[in-house]
Amino acid sequence: MKAFTRRAALALGAALAIGLGLFPVDARAVGTPAASATPRAGIAAVAAPDRPSAEVARDVLRRGGNAVDAAIATAFALAVTYPEAGNLGGGGFLTLHIDGKQAFLDFRETAPAAATRDMYLDAAGKAVPDASLVGARAAGVPGTVAGLWAAHQRYGTVPWKALLAPAIRLAREGFVVDAQLAERIREQTAELAGRTNFAAHFGGVAAGQRWRQPELARTLERIAAQGSDGFYRGRTADLIVAEMRRGGGLVSAADLVGYQAAWREPLRFTWRGQEVVTAPPPSSGGIALAQLLGMREALAPAFTGLAHNSAGYVHLLAEMMKRVFADRAEYLGDPDFVSVPTTKLTDPAYIARRAAEVRALPSTLTTVRPGLEDSPQTTHFSIIDGAGGAVALTYTLNGGFGNGVVVTGAGFLLNNEMDDFSTRPGQPNLYGVVGGRANEIAPGKRMLSSMTPTLLLRDGRVVVSLGTPGGSTIFTGVFQTLLNMADFGMDPQAAVAASRMHHQLLPPDRIVYSQCCALAPETLAGLQALGYKVERSGWEFGDMMVIAVDAAGRLQTGADPRGRGVGLVFEAMPSGRRSGAR
Repeated sequence: MKAFTRRAALALGAALAIGLGLFPVDARAVGTPAASATPRAGIAAVAAPDRPSAEVARDVLRRGGNAVDAAIATAFALAVTYPEAGNLGGGGFLTLHIDGKQAFLDFRETAPAAATRDMYLDAAGKAVPDASLVGARAAGVPGTVAGLWAAHQRYGTVPWKALLAPAIRLAREGFVVDAQLAERIREQTAELAGRTNFAAHFGGVAAGQRWRQPELARTLERIAAQGSDGFYRGRTADLIVAEMRRGGGLVSAADLVGYQAAWREPLRFTWRGQEVVTAPPPSSGGIALAQLLGMREALAPAFTGLAHNSAGYVHLLAEMMKRVFADRAEYLGDPDFVSVPTTKLTDPAYIARRAAEVRALPSTLTTVRPGLEDSPQTTHFSIIDGAGGAVALTYTLNGGFGNGVVVTGAGFLLNNEMDDFSTRPGQPNLYGVVGGRANEIAPGKRMLSSMTPTLLLRDGRVVVSLGTPGGSTIFTGVFQTLLNMADFGMDPQAAVAASRMHHQLLPPDRIVYSQCCALAPETLAGLQALGYKVERSGWEFGDMMVIAVDAAGRLQTGADPRGRGVGLVFEAMPSGRRSGAR
């Protein structure tokens, strides 16, 4: 392919001029991300970020548990084997499909009652470096245990204690440490030296050796015996509060007792004949995904003939992403505290108008503004059970290993999610994303997220379950993975392995691409000719986990090679009915 030159830019401009202002094209003309075949009964699949957790999910499903049972057991297992993001001290989102119905569970962390809007600013009003990232004061009130308990109370069929048993065993008996985990721990130990108690807990971890965590095992045993009270009350809660006092943190006993996970109506929209079920606010991910997929349809003529990850293709994606991030910064926050204009932001007419702003040459900062007129580490897994029930679950500590603080005596890390608030308007967070007043700090408020656990349904059946970590790159990664399958015919594994790019408005001329997988030389040259600065990411964004149904109704998995995840497809026993057992 020849370099994408200024002359080629003019040709792209002509294509855009033809396509702008048109209604979305017929989905049948541009393909669909999954076949319409009915998934085969009795076959289940899991795509999870490491092998121990994937095997835990497989075992639960083989013994007759449903997708929610498997998700609960997997999440607790990851709290042991994937400490950089799997957690007890963080929070997340769960999108599910069970018995023909969909639901969304928000167990995002909240700001402590003692939190204040300007708590991370100095006397001059400037952000204090690392104040919202490192140490006890960076922690929000954890939501993971409450979320998993709420999911079990409503949808679980396997007794709660049985679902925690694999995680307890992994913590007490240990597991063999993967080389990637050992390297991440080594890097974080150096980064946090003398700043937190991280090294005291993780300092002896080495690749190829068995790592046992007896304090974490005891914490899990309390949760197994007492449900969520085993975390938010009693011994574990006392240990969290004591850690807060030692480190100057704000999470109190009252904050812990008062935390509640929230069932919300998922965000739904139709794309190419399929129902997309995804994350509503306080995630920005669902709205962003609706906007990106909608703009892609409105700009279909401009995409015609563009090769995957060619300069023209990447440029169009970048222009669309700029508009999404401009809206995100201005309008999105916790819907319990601010009025989020979800309907307006996902209105097809509005999305088409935003698409019509896209031009052949990169826009400047002054032309990309909010449109309405009035690692970094997270982790994700996808599960489909033998009856067609499905879960997409993303949860996080925010940065890798959270705030670096291990709760002494309890053996788990705390989050640094307070950095996901807008510490002041225009102040970039860990991922370089800016925000405004809608996402400012307030007691009890949930911080804005990019997590986008997503299901696609055709004729009432789940045909795709996907999601990823990656901070601000999460929904742009989900978007690109869907296009890889839909527009380029990639199977799930190829779709997650492909190079990904990202643009988030600021700086306006900067595009980053996957650390693992460079864009082609001719793509880089073409983007540079358009005036972009193209850089390899300083951290590996994304660890995409996908399950999809192929044309024959078979389940296929994609586990991102950027991480250490695996995909498994296997026969499963029929799921049981709701047990009501604790």
